[in-house]
Amino acid sequence: MKKRHPFVIPLSSQAMAILNKMKSISVKSEYVFQSWIKSNQPMSSQTINKMLVDLGYKNKQTAHGLRTIGRTYLADQRIDYEVAEMCISHKTGTQTGKIYDRADFLEQRKPVMQLWGDYVEQCER
Repeated sequence: MKKRHPFVIPLSSQAMAILNKMKSISVKSEYVFQSWIKSNQPMSSQTINKMLVDLGYKNKQTAHGLRTIGRTYLADQRIDYEVAEMCISHKTGTQTGKIYDRADFLEQRKPVMQLWGDYVEQCER
């Protein structure tokens, strides 16, 4: 993710269903969402931004803005600050604290990501 550091994301049942569907219909690639131009690379955020424009969201929504929506929802749900920040791969605390604190809150993030998946699914209806 950021700065090329690995980041483990617990996925909701809804996200897993999407990934399984994509796997069944996608070409053989190491990426679920591969670049349309370079098959050996992942899809870029600019591709997602272009898709949002094509869907009529120009000047209304961006790929990065989707993270903001998610983070705001977690705050509204009173999710612990550090857990919510880790859900979007943000580190918290001082520079020194960040060096020593390697907690990833993985177990705490699992129900939070399912909560988010349930919310997005409900919005879709």
